Amino acid sequence: MDQDQNARHQNGFEADCERIHREWHAKASTRDTEGLLALYAEDAILESPLVPAILDGKLDGILRGHAELRHFFEEGAQRRPNDLVRWYRTGEWLTDGRRMLVWEYPRQAPDGDQVDLVEVMEIENGLIRHHRIYWGWKGCGSIAPALSALAAKQAEATPKRPI
Repeated sequence: MDQDQNARHQNGFEADCERIHREWHAKASTRDTEGLLALYAEDAILESPLVPAILDGKLDGILRGHAELRHFFEEGAQRRPNDLVRWYRTGEWLTDGRRMLVWEYPRQAPDGDQVDLVEVMEIENGLIRHHRIYWGWKGCGSIAPALSALAAKQAEATPKRPI
């Protein structure tokens, strides 16, 4: 790729990042499931500790494809820890200029604490290919009871091996 092609690719990629950053926030904060799905590749992967906290029977935090994402977005709109969801962010985002888009929902918002998250997305052909959501200490505290209950259920279901 020559320098002009590289610059065009980078400008197009950065435009995709800006659009996804803007639209993902708008669609998620208004609970627009179909709008969110339109931002993801058909076979996209999403990873979050919120997945097993709100999806009954889901033992890990990994979702694959639109069907699983749709179910998560719909349940999440009803079951997320809303008392700490304020949707405040600075509007700044980071990219490596090739495949990664990253932004933060910081704990400290103008109207008090919120769930603190870092959104990490791999973008390909203008769509989210892989999305990882990292939770800070405030957010982890809000889902810890659900995850502890899930871990206890898993421990009860695991056969005991003789010593």
